[in-house]
Order: sequence, then structure tokens, then C-alpha cells
Amino acid sequence: MKTKNLPIRSDNLFRTRTTIVATCALFIGAFATAAWSNPSASNSATQPLDATAPVPAITTKSISTLFEGIVVEPVHGENIEQLKINTPQSHSVVVFENGARETLETWDKVIADISKDATVFAYNRPGYGRSETTSAPRDGRTIVEELRQILQQQGLKPPYLLVGHSMGGLYMQLFARMYPQEVQGVVLVDSLYPGIIKKPEDFPLYTRIAKYLFLNNTLAHEIDEIHHTGEIIQSLPWRDDIPMVRLFNVPKSAGAIGLDFGVVNDDPQTIAMVKALYPKARQVIVDSDHRIQAENPEFVISAIREVMAIKR
Repeated sequence: MKTKNLPIRSDNLFRTRTTIVATCALFIGAFATAAWSNPSASNSATQPLDATAPVPAITTKSISTLFEGIVVEPVHGENIEQLKINTPQSHSVVVFENGARETLETWDKVIADISKDATVFAYNRPGYGRSETTSAPRDGRTIVEELRQILQQQGLKPPYLLVGHSMGGLYMQLFARMYPQEVQGVVLVDSLYPGIIKKPEDFPLYTRIAKYLFLNNTLAHEIDEIHHTGEIIQSLPWRDDIPMVRLFNVPKSAGAIGLDFGVVNDDPQTIAMVKALYPKARQVIVDSDHRIQAENPEFVISAIREVMAIKR
């Protein structure tokens, strides 16, 4: 089967004008962490991560060598780009889920470190990178089931340590609620949360027009299903015995400006709901970029290693 390239443009003008979800997620991170910035205002543990120790040097050569293992393989008739690195002596399988408009390479520094001590799996959802587009729905339940099927096809058995960035964090929350018995722990990297994004029919007209003009169908359909995916998450119980670390980006730069394009719910009720989602999770505030895994991989690495060390 011939592999199709991702139909998402990447020129700078396109990125500047149309990264609706990415810019929105930056706002979400700042909005959400503002509610947690006072430790007394939350029940979550707020001790800092031990990210002060230097991360072992990771060379471009070592990363490129690891990523030579990227393959495109058929999954139920559709080619999916994926990377599996087996570490036989490890008891952990770390699974990465990308954010909107991101591909698996965004985890390169994290994977290069974690793969020394754990089996890792990363992939590109249909319509990203060299993964073929799909006619299947783009709601979170479908995406979780697709990921689970790929893991099974690759012979990767649970429990899984789920790591999700931005929109990928939303999907990992759903995975952990749908299959809690298969989850070792969860690390959320500047994640989306249920209720933050409005229903697509409530988006302002200019946002809907921009989405139609500048985003490919795969991403547009994922965006349209964010609110519904959040509703599914909220309808399922959460197991407090699942270890979780939540990383939030709160940039301190004077030039950091959050824009939400009119799609974000930032009312007190939504803030309170998101705060109450995971009362036993550990939260870490990072002065970084929305792509913490690329800008400050040491925080993501430390969070994953912390969860790896917890026996459930």
C-alpha cells in the first residue's frame, strides 16, 4: 500500500496564522496553572520534581540512530508510522501520544533517555507524518481504540505508562479511564482537559472560517471532537491509585501572550472542575514553552522516571 504524506503545511506564515489549537493550548496552560499557582488552593501534591540533575548528554547522532527504527506498517489496512524500542530488562512500556499538529519526533530527547531503561512506543495518528489519513471518526474513544490495537499488534503488553502532550494528553486521560487495569501511570505534558474547549458550534465565526480555510480535515475533525471527548472522560470514573504527574507551562516572559480565539471556557466553574479532576496527582509548574518535551525535556524525563519507580 502506498504511503501518503501528511497534508499539513508547515511554512512559517501558515504556522503564524493558523495554529489555532497550539496557540489555544498555550492559553489553556496559562489559564489552568494560574488556578494552581497558589499551593494552598489545591489538594494536589506540589513538591517540585527532581529535575535539577543534568540529563545525560544526548547527541544528534544518538537520536538519529534511535529514530532509524521508525517504520510504516499496516494496521487494519491503513499505514501507520511508528517507533518501537525494546528494552528487554525493563518492566515498563512507555507510550507517547502527540499533540495537535505534532509528530513523534517531538519526543526525540525524551525517548533517547527513557529508552535506556524502558521499552518505548511512539507513533503518528492517522493523517500525521507518514501515517495515512482515515475515514474513521476522530473522537477520543476511536483514537484510544486505534492506539490500543497498534500496541497489541506490536506485542506490547500492559501495563502502560501513558505520556500525552496537549491534545494527546486528553486522549491519554481517556485511555486511563477506559482501561485502568492496563495503566501503570500517566504523565500529562501541558495537557488539554475536559470542558476547556467549547462545542464546535459555539466557536466564533472567524474561528470556524479559519479552521475551514487553513486546517486539514484530520486536524479539523479532531478539534471538533475535543468537547465530546471531554464529555466521555467525565462520564467515566477515575482510579485514584493510578500515579499521575501533571506538567503545566506558565511562561514568565513579558512577551508571552495567551490567545484563545474564542474557543476556551475560562469561567470559575470550569477552573474548579479541572482542578478537582485528579486530586492526588502531582503538579509541576514549568517556565517553558507549550512543547515542554522539546524545550525542557528534563522535566518530562524526570516525571516519567518518577512514575516508573512507583509500584502499582
